[in-house]
Amino acid sequence: MKPDAASLRQIEAADPTRNTWLSANAGSGKTRVLTDRVARLLLSGVSPQNILCLTYTKAAASEMQNRLFARLGSWAMMSDGDLRKELGKLGVSEIDDIARARRLFAGAIETPGGLKIQTIHSFCAAILRRFPLEAGVAP
Repeated sequence: MKPDAASLRQIEAADPTRNTWLSANAGSGKTRVLTDRVARLLLSGVSPQNILCLTYTKAAASEMQNRLFARLGSWAMMSDGDLRKELGKLGVSEIDDIARARRLFAGAIETPGGLKIQTIHSFCAAILRRFPLEAGVAP
């Protein structure tokens, strides 16, 4: 089955080799596109500690993390055929190592520093705590 035009645009937006600005109404699939993008980064070999996802709300950060880990966890349990279909829906036509896709869940959880999905406010607060003098704020 061939994806419709909207699905093709979402697949393109999830391509980590492209620059993307994502703005849409609630319920339109933004979180899915963002989790697809992170999954594709992980599939391409980017270490979880080198990925930073920023959202506006704690609820959005939690939802994104839950969806991403649910997806990666399901990949670990799927048959090879089902996993290839899922990767195809993600826009990944070829993956060198299905076993690597299965290990992403454990890798994302076990990596020191881990995958960072947080609000922009918590990210900025962490920077200010780490560099108060440089930012001109009281330590």
